Amino acid sequence: MKRSVVNKKISMMLVACIVCLCLNNIAQAQIKKTEQITSPEFFSSENFKVFNRNVTVSKDENQKPVVHLDSKPGNGVAWVNNITFNTGIIEFDVKGRNLMQQSFVGIAFHGANDSSYDAVYFRPFNFQSADTTRKNHSVQYISMPQYDWSFLREKFPGKYENKLLNGVDPDSWFHAKIVVAKESITVYVNSADKPSLTVKPLNNYAMGNIGFWTGNNSDGDFKNLVIKKEQ
Repeated sequence: MKRSVVNKKISMMLVACIVCLCLNNIAQAQIKKTEQITSPEFFSSENFKVFNRNVTVSKDENQKPVVHLDSKPGNGVAWVNNITFNTGIIEFDVKGRNLMQQSFVGIAFHGANDSSYDAVYFRPFNFQSADTTRKNHSVQYISMPQYDWSFLREKFPGKYENKLLNGVDPDSWFHAKIVVAKESITVYVNSADKPSLTVKPLNNYAMGNIGFWTGNNSDGDFKNLVIKKEQ
C-alpha cells in the first residue's frame, strides 16, 4: 500500500516536470516567433535598392562595413534588399557633418515606395548650437508624403522634433535606437536612458521596406544596423 502511494507521488512529480518543460518550450517558441533579430551584412551597393543617391560600401578600422550615401538635391534612400519591418527596434551608427543645412541623416521605415514612408533623422549641425531654437531641431520624425518637416513645424511646433538629451559631437559617429510600436515611435541616442523624442505615428503604415536616409544636399555614413522585429 505504501509503495503504491510512493509510486503515485513519483508519477505525479514526473507529470508536473513534463508539463513545466512543455510550457517552457512553448514560451521559448513564442519568444522566438515574436522577436527576430537581423544584422544584415553589406558588401556592395548591390545590397540596396537606391533612390536619388549613389551608394558605396567601404570598411572602417575594425573591418566593419560602412555604407556611404552621397549628396544630391532632395531626399534620398538606400532601401535594404529583402528586409521588411513593421514594429520592433532599429539600431544603427550614423555620422553626418557640422555643415549648416547640409547634414540630414537617419533611417526610413514602413516604406511602401520611394515617397511613402516614416522616417527619423538627425540634424548634426544643430547638436551643439548656442541657439536654443536650432538645438531643439536636432532630431525629427516625418511621415511622407503628407507630413514633411516643414508642415509639422508650422502646424505642430515642437511636437515632432526635439533636442538631444546628451551632448553629441556633430562630426563624429553616434548610435541611434528607435523603438517602433503601433502607438508610438521613441528615439534614444547613444547610452541615454531617456528618449530624446517620443511621438505618435501619423500614418497607419504597416509592414514595409527599411533603409538609410539622407535629406536635401546631404551625404551620410552608416554602419552596424541591427533590426529586432516583432512578428
